[in-house]
Amino acid sequence: MKPGHFAPRGDLPDADLRSASVIDADDVAALLSELGYPCSEAEARERIRAVTANDRQALVLARSGGRVCGLIALDFMYYLPLGTTTCRITALVVTSTAQGHGLGRQLLKEAERRARFGGAARLELSSGSQRADAHAFYQACGFSDGTLRFIKRLGDA
Repeated sequence: MKPGHFAPRGDLPDADLRSASVIDADDVAALLSELGYPCSEAEARERIRAVTANDRQALVLARSGGRVCGLIALDFMYYLPLGTTTCRITALVVTSTAQGHGLGRQLLKEAERRARFGGAARLELSSGSQRADAHAFYQACGFSDGTLRFIKRLGDA
């Protein structure tokens, strides 16, 4: 296997993918917390409501073996420099116990499917500079380095 190539270990059947709803708040809170963004169940309910109220966003959950084990969040936006729509992945997380079994790839394929269906010209994501393993995974899935992202915090977020 080539360095940086991530092959699924198997063992995890294709997950059932579906749009999230407020009844999934406990699972969404746990997944966001695992990603490093602590979130209460009440906060997750509000976040799910915000996503589902916006027809330019999507929140997809992955369930396997009777458990929610991953999510991906999408945001469709008009991108002025290209004069077209871009789909941005704003969150992608797979539980530590489900990692390495192809679930992340399945979620990325779903994101690409939805992006194409939504008329997006490209699919993009940002990832913290400290997440070297994630960067290698994204590159193995066909993503390339894009631009540097600069952030100026205007509050606690």
